[in-house]
Amino acid sequence: MSEQIPLNMAEEPPARGERSDAVANRQRILAVARELFATRPPERINMSDIVEKAGIGRGTLYRNFPTKGEICLALIDEEIAAFQDDVLKNLREMTMQGATPLQKLDVFLDALVHFTAVHNPLLREAQRHGHNFFDKKMTPQFWQHATVNGLLETAVAAGQLPPDLDTVYLADLFLASLSAQIFHFQQEERGYTTEQISQKLRALLRNLQCR
Repeated sequence: MSEQIPLNMAEEPPARGERSDAVANRQRILAVARELFATRPPERINMSDIVEKAGIGRGTLYRNFPTKGEICLALIDEEIAAFQDDVLKNLREMTMQGATPLQKLDVFLDALVHFTAVHNPLLREAQRHGHNFFDKKMTPQFWQHATVNGLLETAVAAGQLPPDLDTVYLADLFLASLSAQIFHFQQEERGYTTEQISQKLRALLRNLQCR
């Protein structure tokens, strides 16, 4: 649970023998996409818009990014990696201070809610294009699930949660509620604020504790 899973998608070192123009094309695609997404919501930008503004062929675009979802994730790659680093550092510090597994999970869920709120447009578009995996390594969702499930298992072992709790299912449940699509619906249609979503999610966790 505490091991870092590298998630660097935007700045991967070029494969051996990769031409400098291929690296330049990838960087240009991301720069153009970032510029376009700053002017219109990601869902209103299509791959043809990126091709036209970048001045490249469609083949060049699709060789680098087969889907718009991959572009969206690459654009926030540094933020994802920084979030992971900050969370792991915070959890280690809490462990040294004697925090319980549920206290650490409470902090993690709150941080994840706020991260989802800040990056919701790009996360939502990535999910719309199929990037919402929990069963594949090297994705943000995989690491999030490993973290939540690991803390739940530790809480069960510590007697904070019932011994028969299905931690894998519960981790799925928590993270499903933080799907960017559902998060957007809760804010736009239900009228919940980011703080309200965080409070309600963490209240569910507290209600599971052994009395």
